[in-house]
Amino acid sequence: DLQALVARRRQLVEMLTAERNRLPLARRAVRPNLLTHIAWLEHQIRDTDRDLRTRIAASPIWRVRDRLLQSVPGVAPTTAACLLAWLPELGTLSPRAISKLVGVAPLPDDSGTRVGYRRIRGGRRDVRRARYMATVTAITRNPAIAAAYRRWRAKGKLPKVALVAAMHKLLIHLNAMLKSQTAWHATPVPPSTTPS
Repeated sequence: DLQALVARRRQLVEMLTAERNRLPLARRAVRPNLLTHIAWLEHQIRDTDRDLRTRIAASPIWRVRDRLLQSVPGVAPTTAACLLAWLPELGTLSPRAISKLVGVAPLPDDSGTRVGYRRIRGGRRDVRRARYMATVTAITRNPAIAAAYRRWRAKGKLPKVALVAAMHKLLIHLNAMLKSQTAWHATPVPPSTTPS
């Protein structure tokens, strides 16, 4: 149900964006219809957000995980809900495994003696999409992620490469936080070394 609500919210936001993009070019005859539909979509998004919050609050496990996730600058309620719905393994896997699962691990592209560029691929697209937007926000609001991003850019990394590296770093922090059940710190507590 949580996955369905998160997916529906994304669909509503996409429809709202499309309608808002149509509005400036719309003829006078269809503008009232567009405005009515935009208002309806905004109302539906608010209702869906309320349903998401209610479902998360009703579960003691989700409530704790949601609080921990939102303690991170750059992780808003919508991103936290996406992670709860589409990445229940967060906090239970190793950093390498969670990175590969999401699709932000730099994987080799080698063949024989040729050494190719490391690239990201595969993984859960919906989680990566949510992580992307959270990371864009974190680059401006989260001092640890912003400093790492600036450091990678200063080393000559392309903006998109530095952004993916920041996504990876933020994901590793979130995984460690949920594993140790610790809220955000500038340097999060490393994951426990006890076998799972």
